[in-house]
Amino acid sequence: MRHGSLRLRLLLAGAISILLALALSAAGLVLLFERHVDRRIDQELSVHLDQLIAGLERPGGDALDVARPPGDPRFALPLSGLYWRVEQEGLVLRSRSLWDGDLALPLDDPVDGELHRHMIAGPDGARLLALERRISLPERLGGGTARVAAALDRAEIDAAVRAFAFDLVPYLAVLALFLLVAAFAQVSVGLHPLKAVRDGLAAIRSGDRRRLGDAFPDEIRPLAGEFDGLIAAREAQVASARARAGDLAHGLRTPLQVLAGDVERLRARGESEIAGEIETVATAMRRHVERELVRARIASGRAVVDLSVAARPADVARSVVAVVARTPAGSRLDWRIDIPGAASLRIDPDDLAEALGNLAENAARHARSRVAFTLEAEPGARMAALVLRDDGPGMARERVAELVGRGGRLDLAGSGAAGTSAESGRPGPGTGSGAGLGLAIVTDIAEAWGGRLSIGNSDEDEAPGLEVRLHLPCAGAG
Repeated sequence: MRHGSLRLRLLLAGAISILLALALSAAGLVLLFERHVDRRIDQELSVHLDQLIAGLERPGGDALDVARPPGDPRFALPLSGLYWRVEQEGLVLRSRSLWDGDLALPLDDPVDGELHRHMIAGPDGARLLALERRISLPERLGGGTARVAAALDRAEIDAAVRAFAFDLVPYLAVLALFLLVAAFAQVSVGLHPLKAVRDGLAAIRSGDRRRLGDAFPDEIRPLAGEFDGLIAAREAQVASARARAGDLAHGLRTPLQVLAGDVERLRARGESEIAGEIETVATAMRRHVERELVRARIASGRAVVDLSVAARPADVARSVVAVVARTPAGSRLDWRIDIPGAASLRIDPDDLAEALGNLAENAARHARSRVAFTLEAEPGARMAALVLRDDGPGMARERVAELVGRGGRLDLAGSGAAGTSAESGRPGPGTGSGAGLGLAIVTDIAEAWGGRLSIGNSDEDEAPGLEVRLHLPCAGAG
């Protein structure tokens, strides 16, 4: 039994209960049948006694005799298992079935006419059930008293009981099978609401539903209500975290802008070395702040992500390109967006813009002339890959794993969109502490929405540069 399986626990408990109940029922039925047979045997022996008593005569005034013995033919068959015996003042009359044996009746003095029941030993050690009656003989039979007894071999009763038990087994087996099937159906019906809860939670996770609702039995409705309350609380926490991240961004933007102004003033006064150092520190601060803002926005919502939202990658890509194309590095490139306008991905538009912005900035620094955005469906139609290709020099395959590692430096990891010129081997523009956090931010965003990031060199002959794939779930995928 799997630990924690309610279905198997209930089925096991039901099966044990059914088997115990049937075993008790079988024992009770066999006992009742045995008692019924005993009563019938008592009645039969009582009839034989009545026939013996009615058949007593003194033919010709001689000794007492059984002129009309009971009619059962087993009394005449030696050791047949059915016997009778009459005793009167030392005279013993026995059935032919006793042959040369006798009935070892116990010493007893029953009241006249009262039946006594005994278990006695019979011929060949057989166990006999005997009925005995003491009678007062009339004057025509010589007066006095006589003990009349009839006995039956207990083996016949035992054989009848065994036969009944064997006949009962197939019926009980069929009944057990029926009850087990009924128990399985009962457990399945009883646990079906829990399956409905599981399916509802899966629908919430996939974005098809927002709440479980209250369409459940009375015992499950409070549980569903607690789930809905938890989801609502987590959504409120996510909204609060996003708001705090936005406030933090606004609070840090002004000091960073002040530092940027100081850099320009220092350069204007000819203090380029100090200006470069401050710019490097400010750039590192900005990149770290950007990453932490993204992580603060998505980490608090990972337990219950609002998957009902969706983003159109074509619109987001156009808005990102509109910004990057105005930068000195981006204005010299041919930006291509080949994404269906109706395509929709399961991700917040702001998070997608953050991810594409980092990828586009990296590509702008190292592409030669062209950067392309495409969307490719993956097998099963549940995921799609948002692909960004540049025509830069590409990168060494052994350096791919370093790109998305914690604190990986994109500008030192390789070439192309990663940042290093393959021809010169020198760090490209934007090199500095923290400048390599872009793909780490993209990785955090992708994983928060059930996706992943993959990087490699393009296989296209006309564009052999770097290829970055952002794998994300499609909107509406279950």
